[in-house]
Amino acid sequence: MSQKYPSVSRSLPIALMHAREHAMTPIREMLAETGLTEQQWRVLRVLSQYGPQDVTAISERACLLLPSLTRILRTMDAKGLTQRMTDPEDRRRQRVEITEAGQGVLDQYKDHSMRIVQGFRDQLGDQKYEQLLDLLNAFSHSVEGDA
Repeated sequence: MSQKYPSVSRSLPIALMHAREHAMTPIREMLAETGLTEQQWRVLRVLSQYGPQDVTAISERACLLLPSLTRILRTMDAKGLTQRMTDPEDRRRQRVEITEAGQGVLDQYKDHSMRIVQGFRDQLGDQKYEQLLDLLNAFSHSVEGDA
């Protein structure tokens, strides 16, 4: 006789999906005002925080597959939110940077974004919020180490 699955309510993948959907609801409402997709917002956030970088680094930091990122960047370049430049150290490579317009969108919605984060902190409390982030980051790093 086969062993029973654990309860769906104790399934890590399902719990993570539920948490993601709950976390993304207010973010999606904000993004509807910006005209950006979730993926475009993540790319802008990564470029704003880390500065110009190659597409592989953006892909990893923004959790996007390279083929998808290529398409997303094409759209963002056309909107004037990002621009590509030749890497000064290796002319065969391209680096992507955020433009003033791209940074302007982040700056315009910073307060709104920070209110969303504060709402999450208020729901969980500061200690549990930080603990949750620490646990999720530790889990991600341990799974990456196994791959």
